[in-house]
Amino acid sequence: MNTYSQLPVTFVKGEGVWLWDEQGERYLDALSGIAVCGLGHCHPRVAKALCEQAGTLIHTSNLYHIGRQEQLAARLVELSGMRNAFFCNSGAEANETAIKLARLYGHNKGIALPTIIVMENSFHGRTMATLTASGNRKVQAGFEPLLNGFVRVPYNNMEALTQVAINNKNVVAVLVEPFQGEGGVNIPQAHYLQELRGLCDQYNWLLMLDEVQSGIGRSGKWFAYQHSDIVPDVMTLAKGLGSGVAIGACLANGVAAETLKPGNHASTFGGNPLACAAAIETLAVLEEENLIDHALQLGDFMRDRLKVQLEGVSGVVQIRGQGLIIGIELSVPCAELVKRALAKKLLINVTSDKVVRLLPALIMQQDEAIQVVDATCLLIKEFLNN
Repeated sequence: MNTYSQLPVTFVKGEGVWLWDEQGERYLDALSGIAVCGLGHCHPRVAKALCEQAGTLIHTSNLYHIGRQEQLAARLVELSGMRNAFFCNSGAEANETAIKLARLYGHNKGIALPTIIVMENSFHGRTMATLTASGNRKVQAGFEPLLNGFVRVPYNNMEALTQVAINNKNVVAVLVEPFQGEGGVNIPQAHYLQELRGLCDQYNWLLMLDEVQSGIGRSGKWFAYQHSDIVPDVMTLAKGLGSGVAIGACLANGVAAETLKPGNHASTFGGNPLACAAAIETLAVLEEENLIDHALQLGDFMRDRLKVQLEGVSGVVQIRGQGLIIGIELSVPCAELVKRALAKKLLINVTSDKVVRLLPALIMQQDEAIQVVDATCLLIKEFLNN
């Protein structure tokens, strides 16, 4: 179906931070499959783990115990401080799980219309529940009627949240991204998550964090909430978890970990041996190669270099980010920069109309990062001077 406005290129090979097209032309990838290929393309350890698992067992279904799934769940629980995990196939499915969990939690408390607070400019997926939760009119248009049971407030605004707490007794949870990705790489104030945690504790709400883009080391911690020294009640993961193999996860803690019972939720493919083998090896490589600290340091280096090169350039509004989530906001729509970059053999992204977004692989080295920054700055200057 004609659901994508695809760029005029087909890639046939990948290695590290590089991709090759059908003509053998090489491209520097600063997008990593939209934050999916955190270990770069075709990491040899992940490729080996996939081949070995595919030669042994690919799928049995969740009618039976799955050793790889239990191994992955134990590792994610250990890293996060959470209690258990449900596995699915995507970030949208993980967020659907969180939404269903919150509604069941509310019904268990006797609330007839469980309501979830969500944020302006958020993005949680394209299923009916997750596009309703998203604060993006473009993904909602044409799919009405949307679901009820959501209240929207401005991101990074505790006063608005407090007003909802006072006026709406049906609220059962807050669903929020620690850093907004699709919404324009928006980074909240330093104590935002801590204040959210406090408000949720006060009103017995579930704090549900969408870490689909910010998780798995990209922010410079295993999970972005670890910059704030809190633990959520629910966390969703996908993207970087499987290094390109489709897998999502919804982790839960406390009462949330006890809410879903047999028959409440399921996934045919979720957490099968092949996907879990990819995720287990991904986590091992991230730890053993110290890539999470590297992401934090490289991200700081790239933003500093961007600020130096773009200082005083008219039309550059702000450079922001955390770890290897980097946004460069311009004063005008700049979607055409994606095609201009492609012509220069560089892969970038523009989100929220005016924000150049860079999501490099966590394995990117400083010399490659310099190439990305220098090329991006040149493209932005040329674009703004036209």
